[in-house]
Amino acid sequence: MSFENLGLNDCVLDAIKPLGYKQPTPIQEQAIPIVLSGKDLLGCAQTGTGKTAAFALPIVHQLNSSPPKHKTRRKPIRALIVSPTRELTSQINNNVRDYCSQSGLRSTVIYGGVSQHKQVGILRRGVDILVATPGRLLDLCNQKFIDLSTIECLVLDEADTMLDMGFLPDIKRIIKLCPEKRQTLFFSATMPNNIVKLSSSILTDPVRVQIDAVNSPAETVEQKVYSVRQSDKKDLLVHILQDESIYNALIFTRTKHGADKVERCLRNNNIKAEAIHGNKSQAKREKALGRFKKGKVQVLVATDIASRGIDVDQLSLVVNFELPNLAESYVHRIGRTGRAGHDGLAISFCNEGMERNHLAGIQKLIGKEIEIVEDHPYSLDMGPVGMNPKPSKKQANKSRKSKDRGGRKFERRKPKSTRRDDRPKDKNNSEERKDYRKSKRKFESKGGPKRGYKTTESRQEPNGNFKKRKKRRGLGLSPNGEERSRPQFGRGNSKKSKFKGREPGKPGKKRSSFNKKRR
Repeated sequence: MSFENLGLNDCVLDAIKPLGYKQPTPIQEQAIPIVLSGKDLLGCAQTGTGKTAAFALPIVHQLNSSPPKHKTRRKPIRALIVSPTRELTSQINNNVRDYCSQSGLRSTVIYGGVSQHKQVGILRRGVDILVATPGRLLDLCNQKFIDLSTIECLVLDEADTMLDMGFLPDIKRIIKLCPEKRQTLFFSATMPNNIVKLSSSILTDPVRVQIDAVNSPAETVEQKVYSVRQSDKKDLLVHILQDESIYNALIFTRTKHGADKVERCLRNNNIKAEAIHGNKSQAKREKALGRFKKGKVQVLVATDIASRGIDVDQLSLVVNFELPNLAESYVHRIGRTGRAGHDGLAISFCNEGMERNHLAGIQKLIGKEIEIVEDHPYSLDMGPVGMNPKPSKKQANKSRKSKDRGGRKFERRKPKSTRRDDRPKDKNNSEERKDYRKSKRKFESKGGPKRGYKTTESRQEPNGNFKKRKKRRGLGLSPNGEERSRPQFGRGNSKKSKFKGREPGKPGKKRSSFNKKRR
């Protein structure tokens, strides 16, 4: 089947010919007719299978072949595409701009991290298709620069990522600003249960299109796991990248600080590398990504921010320097290679710690075990991992809690017994308890007092028991009625410490008249 058989008009067909689009992918072949019919769609396909063209081509066809439904003073925004990251938003806008090259439609992109003045200027001139991230979109809506009441088609791309990143409240606010009569499209590479629940509350009689198995990577990607200690990961990475057959590589780390450390390590070993993460400005991120696409940089180190939105032609290698704790992120990471039918290689480092558990969760998600490579100079005898991850400490603690939920009986823990075997068990016999306490309170002195510690004044009763001397608070008189050697009150005769006051027999320091007046 060709794109002409899908029912697209001539302006769309003329725009995709220079791009080399000859035959539609499975997701495009099934999704484009549904979108052209005006129905809501829930699409799930592997990364690199052309999901952007699956919703962008029919949108350009519909907007070009029909006039706007809402009449306003300036050009209304008719289609809205929301994506989680700036890189993915910029990539979608570039594709949409290519698809609109033979039509009079305008498109623009808005995202945070940069000044809004240029974006506002383009919006005032009028656009038909808007590609945006949730945060900047709501910010401009609150400033009355964007009116979403004229939206005819709403697209949520990578919806699972937006939920994982905490964008669910923003998505609900965006949907409330859009009209009720609209076409809504959901697209993602993974389809967890929370996405299905959200789609049932937002979509109206949606048609579900699913290509291959859910949460499965592309078949063109070869997956391998290298067992290595955490301390040897950098050396192993340098050893792998020294292979001349690898001309570009994308390395994923879990943290921003870890990405910077890997970048410095590679540069110290004469490997051209740059890092992108959330702490860097948008201009630096775009510059680093552009240099990587042009081949000026061999290695790009990134966090999960780049697992969505990096489309590099013929990326030869993806390295998971640290396995993600979310198994769905692994599918998106390795989906950066093996795109558009090309072959790719994905290597993951697994240490002796919690990454074994992460690997088991990944294998359970994709439904198969990944080959473990131990033939390298930093090999670690890891053994079989399996597909059953162990519960974390938090999950284990939750399972140990009381079962006073759902009508179940409350199981109380038995209090710990503090009774000793040699203690008499008859609590009513007070005399035996008193004798027991006295027998346990014998005072035995071993040597003198420790240096630097104050000794406790004590006296020994005739029966051998230890009795602590109580502090007496009186007027400086002993129990016999005689005065003590050290009076309890009075400043002149009291003995001061070496840090304040004066010593007996020595004159005190003269005080200034200023301090005297203050007193």
